[in-house]
Amino acid sequence: MSNIPAVTGTQLTNALRALGIKFILGGKLDGEALEREPVRLIAGLAGSDEARLRLALIPLFLEHPEFAVHVRAVAASLDASARLTLQCYYSAAVWLQQEFRGLLKTSRLGQADSLPDYFSRELGIRQAADDDPEVRLRMLAERQRILSGERINWVGTYRHAAQLWLKGLDIQDA
Repeated sequence: MSNIPAVTGTQLTNALRALGIKFILGGKLDGEALEREPVRLIAGLAGSDEARLRLALIPLFLEHPEFAVHVRAVAASLDASARLTLQCYYSAAVWLQQEFRGLLKTSRLGQADSLPDYFSRELGIRQAADDDPEVRLRMLAERQRILSGERINWVGTYRHAAQLWLKGLDIQDA
């Protein structure tokens, strides 16, 4: 990362908790205020050595779509690996948000700003004929597998993050 000061895993966990994201256990409200510095928070999560913290990008964007305004600038400041992580996890949040919008009509996600698709073209993901979120997630997963060289069930990884995030929400049945 270029000019963005490094943050610790504890600081990241604390910031997530302060933002109401019940994705990672632990964390305390300690007044560090990293949650009020979305650029540092996003960069710190994307560049973390801990997979669970990197994966927290998905619930971060689902919970706080207003942070999307910082994504492109942060991505431009990251090394290649962290940039790919941010681009893929942000893109997964875009498609998961579209998928969940109908299911979560009574939550604030139902009224949240839509996350713009900033990275499909850069990642080489072609437009889907029907723009089905599931199709887009599968295309994203294949691109992440190719670009990262990691043979991981990326769709399962994206869904795991979303499911843990959903468990932390207080959603009423419609």
